[in-house]
Amino acid sequence: MTSLDGRVAIITGAGRGLGREHALFFADEGAKVVVNDLGGDNDGAGSDQLPAEEVAAEIRARGGQAIANTDNVADWEGAQSLVDATISSFGGLDILVNNAGILRDRVIVNMTEEEWDTVIAVHLRGHFAPSRWAATYWRQEHKSGRGRPRNLVHTSSTSGLFANPGQSNYGAAKSAIATFSQIAAKELSRYDVVSNCIAPGARTRLTLATPGLEEIMTPREGVFDEWDPANISPLVAYLSTADCPFTGETFFAQGGVVKRVRSWEMGDTVEQSSTWSVEALAKALAPLADGDS
Repeated sequence: MTSLDGRVAIITGAGRGLGREHALFFADEGAKVVVNDLGGDNDGAGSDQLPAEEVAAEIRARGGQAIANTDNVADWEGAQSLVDATISSFGGLDILVNNAGILRDRVIVNMTEEEWDTVIAVHLRGHFAPSRWAATYWRQEHKSGRGRPRNLVHTSSTSGLFANPGQSNYGAAKSAIATFSQIAAKELSRYDVVSNCIAPGARTRLTLATPGLEEIMTPREGVFDEWDPANISPLVAYLSTADCPFTGETFFAQGGVVKRVRSWEMGDTVEQSSTWSVEALAKALAPLADGDS
């Protein structure tokens, strides 16, 4: 028996890159896969049914079960249609992997309203909308006595968790996704749903568009390819297993490395038993600004 045997999974952004590798790996692990991809360019422009259809066909050629779907996950009705189509085709839904994303990099002083709104929509709304409809279905199933373990896996980024200049739109969305995952874990636990998040380091269309990364990420003969996106998929599959013991966690993954990421936590403190003045705060906080604790 494989780790995802008989489970039904939606993987968004699965026509290329990380999502494609997830879809193939999930199918090899026994899952029935809905390959969702709008088929747009790096910046989200345009659409193309072919990427999703090709991946679904590849899975079927390998003996797996898969269908293609090109609904827009950032669209409210599109996300609902995706979930409904999955349930109609495979009789249920156990796993949602939110992976779709785009880039429109720009420093803050040059970023347009449209560049901000579009990236936030695809990443953050594109995580929320499918999760909302999946969660609604899982709640209904639970209340009807058909509850069973379900899994959400979201895709954050080190660009968001550790603040990469030039990506305020992308980074803000990716940081918010990690928090969204934590909230989903707390809200949906009553319905036997676990929610976790990954921050992958891998070679994709988006990362290769970043100046300087293509040379770093180029595979070298005879050397383990730490940037291969296929390295990330086993972690995503593990977080999608019915007996996954984690929820509300974020994991960094690159090559053979997996690290649990610490969330925001309280640090150095100054306190007194009365309201601070500016002058008193300046004096009390000076050692922290100087790097002393």
